[in-house]
Amino acid sequence: MKIHIAGHQGMVGSALVRRFASQPDVTLLLRTRRELDLTDGPAVAAFYAAERPDAVIVAAAKVGGIHANNTYPAEFLFSNLAIATAAIDGAHRAGIPRLLFLGSSCIYPKHAPQPMPEECLLSGALEPTNEAYAIAKIAGLKLAQYYRKQYGALFHSAMPTNLYGPGDNYHPVNSHVLPALIRRFHEARLAGAPEVVAWGSGTPMREFLHVDDLADACAFLLTLANPPDWINVGTGTDVTIRELTETVAAVVGYPGKITWDATKPDGTPRKLMDVSRLAALGWRARTGLREGIERTYASFLAEQSAGTLRI
Repeated sequence: MKIHIAGHQGMVGSALVRRFASQPDVTLLLRTRRELDLTDGPAVAAFYAAERPDAVIVAAAKVGGIHANNTYPAEFLFSNLAIATAAIDGAHRAGIPRLLFLGSSCIYPKHAPQPMPEECLLSGALEPTNEAYAIAKIAGLKLAQYYRKQYGALFHSAMPTNLYGPGDNYHPVNSHVLPALIRRFHEARLAGAPEVVAWGSGTPMREFLHVDDLADACAFLLTLANPPDWINVGTGTDVTIRELTETVAAVVGYPGKITWDATKPDGTPRKLMDVSRLAALGWRARTGLREGIERTYASFLAEQSAGTLRI
C-alpha cells in the first residue's frame, strides 16, 4: 500500500511517519514543501497522477494558538482552504481511491453540548478566536464528504482534539497552550524566576491527545471498509487549564509561583469530544496526560539539544 502523507514534517505528519514506517506492507510517499507546494492545486494533482498512491492522509495545516489565530485570520483561512482543496480535488482528479482529511475539534460551535458529538457540526456560532481556521477545516470536511457522496471515492475525515507531542511548535507567542507552558516553565526554572504568569482565568477545560495516539487512530480508520464521513478522535476526558499548568510545572520541575492574568482571553469555555462512535468501532487512546507530558518534555529537551526545536 502506497500512502502519501501531506505535511509529513509537521508534528502530526511526523507521528504518522513513525506509525507507518514500522509496517513492511506500506510504502510512504513523502515530499518536502520545497519539492511540492501543497497549496498548488495543479502541482498536487500532477504528483498524484504520477505517483498513484493508494491513500492520502492530509495532515498539512497552518496552525497556531489563540494569539496567532487572532492576529492572522486571513492567512489561516486562505492557507488551510488552499491545502484542503488542492489535496481533495487533486486526489479526485487522479482517481485516488482513499483519502483521510484531518481537521480539528474547533469545527464545533463555541457552545456545543459537552461532550461534543459529531452531529453538532454547524449547529451554532464558532469560537471567534479561531473561526478562520475552523471554517477552513469545515470546508475540507464537507468537500471530502461531497466527493464521496457524488463520486463514490472513499474520502473521509477525522477530527482530533488538542494535540501535543514530539515535534510540536514552541514559539513563545504563536504556539498552542501545552508547548507554550513547557517552554515557559523550562526557561523559568533555568532562570530561577520566582513567578510564571499564565494566561486567562485557568477555568476553561480542555482535552489533550498525544500525537502518537492520533497516528494510531488514523491507521485504524484506514482499515475500515465503510468509515463515517467524519469522526471525533480524542481521549474523552478533560482537565482545567489550571490543572494542566500545574501538571506541566511539576513535570518540568519548576518550584516557583504561578499567577493568572485574567485580562488575557480564555477562548472556548470547554471543548470535550464525544468519542463514543470511535470507541464503538474498536479504538481508544492509550496515553495518559501525565505520561504524555513527561514524554513530550523529554522530546523537547532532546530536540533542543539537537538544535531541531521548532521555535
